[in-house]
Amino acid sequence: MRKHRLPKSFRYDFFLLLVYLLLSAVLLAFSSGGFVINFKNIGFSLFSGVQRGVYSVSSFTTGTISAITELAELKQKYQVLTEKLQDYELLQRLNADIREENQFLKEQLGFSETLGIANIPAEIIGRDPNNLYSGIVINRGAKHGIRKHMPVVSFQGSNTGLVGKIVQVGRNTSLIMPVFDYQSYISTRLDITRYEGLTQGQGSSDQPLLMKYVKKRAKDEIKIGDLIVTSGENNTYPKNIPIGFVVKTTGLDYETSLTLEIEPIIDFTRLENVFVLNISQIDGEAD
Repeated sequence: MRKHRLPKSFRYDFFLLLVYLLLSAVLLAFSSGGFVINFKNIGFSLFSGVQRGVYSVSSFTTGTISAITELAELKQKYQVLTEKLQDYELLQRLNADIREENQFLKEQLGFSETLGIANIPAEIIGRDPNNLYSGIVINRGAKHGIRKHMPVVSFQGSNTGLVGKIVQVGRNTSLIMPVFDYQSYISTRLDITRYEGLTQGQGSSDQPLLMKYVKKRAKDEIKIGDLIVTSGENNTYPKNIPIGFVVKTTGLDYETSLTLEIEPIIDFTRLENVFVLNISQIDGEAD
């Protein structure tokens, strides 16, 4: 059975009709505005997303820069405050040192006034460079009124004690021979019992002084801790200047006198300031 095929002209006309209908549909869609609106919505969404991304990146960058700047400012402020704190602590230490120094000077002044003898305050600045004596060098000399043989005293805490005497005088410095020097001899007595003797050093501040020629009959009256003072029997030392305390009594049966070991009142390892006494104003010129 033969199939009837459509004529070519009809098929062509039908193809044109489909094309026309398709174009009509497209034109209708454009004319209704739906496609344009959708395109605008899509474009706006894309632009909004990009804008939000740019804003987020910009905000993050701005925030980071602000945080870094703020951190740097805080670090600078911290450094400034740290330096101020250090200055404040230093000021506190200086104030404490000044108060301590003022207190020390007040004590020195008070002691100087209570001596009742004209005196010259001095500071220890060294030791005898020639080792002729167990010497102590002070920062006062002939320029300040220091003369040879002047007695020297000091105080520590509530204790006043004899340091020694001037043996060399320069223009601005002087040398003290301390009581513990082996060439030092001082007429002394026991403060309570009044027994007398001669006290000398043994060449070192670590060793006790020795009070010799004490009457043997005083043995039962002498007690450990008794005070030893100057007797004032020569022109070098005024009487009743404390020297030290009895720490030991020795004496052999065949000897006629006792020897007392004396611990000096002054701790020479802590000695910083002394007072040189001008006894010539009360007893005449010293030898």
